[in-house]
Amino acid sequence: MNITAVKDKTADTDQAEVEKDVPVAEKDDMEVRDTDVASRDADPRSERRISFSVRSLSLGVLVAALVVALGVMSWLYVGADGKVDAQIQQANDNAHAEQIALDYAVRAAVMDYKDLGPWKRALVEGTTPELGKKLTDAANAMEQILLPLQWSSTAKPIAAKVRSHDNGMYVVDSFVSVMTKTVQAPQDLQSTATYSVTINPGDGWKISDVGGIGQVVGDK
Repeated sequence: MNITAVKDKTADTDQAEVEKDVPVAEKDDMEVRDTDVASRDADPRSERRISFSVRSLSLGVLVAALVVALGVMSWLYVGADGKVDAQIQQANDNAHAEQIALDYAVRAAVMDYKDLGPWKRALVEGTTPELGKKLTDAANAMEQILLPLQWSSTAKPIAAKVRSHDNGMYVVDSFVSVMTKTVQAPQDLQSTATYSVTINPGDGWKISDVGGIGQVVGDK
């Protein structure tokens, strides 16, 4: 008989008896403790995964918010910049219309009975063909008054102001200081003449209507 085999069999029997003698409650406690240990071993990894997920989500939300904010700021900047550009363009157009009207008013108020040709040409300069014809006819009629009065006058600009800007048309009021001499008043007589000038930017900034030319002579 093999002595070693007998010993092993005896040892196995003893171990089985020991395990048999261990109470069931103690076995359950041992299994629970083993489970707790395993759970604790697994918890750090789970916490790290949750932490990483929350951090990644927070970062994504922050980036999205920054992108939205940047888009809104860009939209506001472009809108404000466009509005400023439009305002600057409008101011420049107003100033241009006022300068055209004021220059015309000065030309229209300067005349010399000895040679009314320059005055007649000045009246139609920068005007539409239709208005030019009307002004030429008016100048020829006024000539019958200017010659007997021996009319001569000079003018200086005072100011011009856009009265309205409707349907693309500017209406500008221009004011000029006029110094006049006539056979009846050989000394310089100062007066202020007002012209209403209508300008069409769509037609090369041409003058399409003028009012007030007659008052330069009519009020004297």
